[in-house]
Order: sequence, then structure tokens, then C-alpha cells
Amino acid sequence: MLVSNNPSESKERLLDAAEELFAQKGYTATTLRDISSTLGLTHASLYYHFPGGKEELFVTVTRRNIRRHGEGLAEAIRRGEPSLRGKLQGAARWLLAHAPMDLIRLSHSDIPALQSSSANELMNLVYQEMILRLQKELVSAKEGGHIRADSDPGLLAGAFIGLIESLHSIPEFAARRGRIAMADELIEILLKGLEYKEGV
Repeated sequence: MLVSNNPSESKERLLDAAEELFAQKGYTATTLRDISSTLGLTHASLYYHFPGGKEELFVTVTRRNIRRHGEGLAEAIRRGEPSLRGKLQGAARWLLAHAPMDLIRLSHSDIPALQSSSANELMNLVYQEMILRLQKELVSAKEGGHIRADSDPGLLAGAFIGLIESLHSIPEFAARRGRIAMADELIEILLKGLEYKEGV
């Protein structure tokens, strides 16, 4: 229940609860009634904090979550080993230690339900805060001759985040090796390729 004499603390609790509901159900399936009943609030109280209603609340929650992921990724990359492998491992460990952004649902389900200005803001923020941080490391590796010159760093950065986040959805019984070991294997495949040979 959202009870506090401190308005900023109340708003943070509201954002935390809304973030959890949006993460579980997505934007379209989550109603203001869900949020208000979870927090024991009236609709009027929600609109006091977010006059734009559910969309404003979702955009605020998602913006906060994207920035948090971006800052976490930046720190993990910075603290990783200096090699590209070390930076990818640092990023993977951070992504696995936190709830996933679920970028696939965000782009295919949530974003299309928003006004275009909100949708564009969030997609640009995902690019700036998450994809671009990894893309810069891949560009640096490409310029240093560590990865193929014809590889697309933006595509690789987005694919890497999607691959690592997908490990969250593996049931516990199927992840006996551990998600970090699985992430490391995916990083090795990304760096070395599958060395596929036709007809062998």
C-alpha cells in the first residue's frame, strides 16, 4: 500500500509497483485498476501523480528502467576485462543479475500501443542507453582488427542483448549449468562463430 508523508517516496513506490505489473503483464494488459488496487489507491491519486494516465506512467517507468539498465551496462563494461570478450562477459553478468527489459515485447507489443512521440522517445532511449554502449565497444574492436570488418556493430549489439536476456526465460531445471556459463558459451559462439562447414 502506498502510504507516506513524503510525496517523492510515494511516487517512487508507485513507480516500483507499476514497473512490476508492467513487467509481468505488459502495457496493454495492465490497467490503472490493477495498479491502483495493488497500491490501495484511488484513480484520483494516480492521476495526481500522472495526469497523462497509464501511458504517462508507463513511459516514466520504462524511461527509468532503460536508464538504470544503461548505467548498469556502462559500469559493467567499464569494469570488465579490457578485451572485447571481457567487456561482453561483464555486460552479460550485469544483464543476468537484473530483471530483463524484455525488449522484444517492448518493441512488438508495448511500443505500438503508445502515441508515436512516446514510442519514438523510448526506442531512441533504448538505442542510446543500451545498444549504443555495446556498439561502441564492437566498433572499437572492429577498428582494432579484432572482429571482421564486414560485421555490423549495431546488429551485433542488439542481438547480444536479446540473446543474453533470453536466458532469463529458461526454466531452472534446464539451466543446471548456470546462466553465466550459458552466456559465456554464447559469447564464444559470437566471437568465434560456429565454424560451419557445408556438407560435412
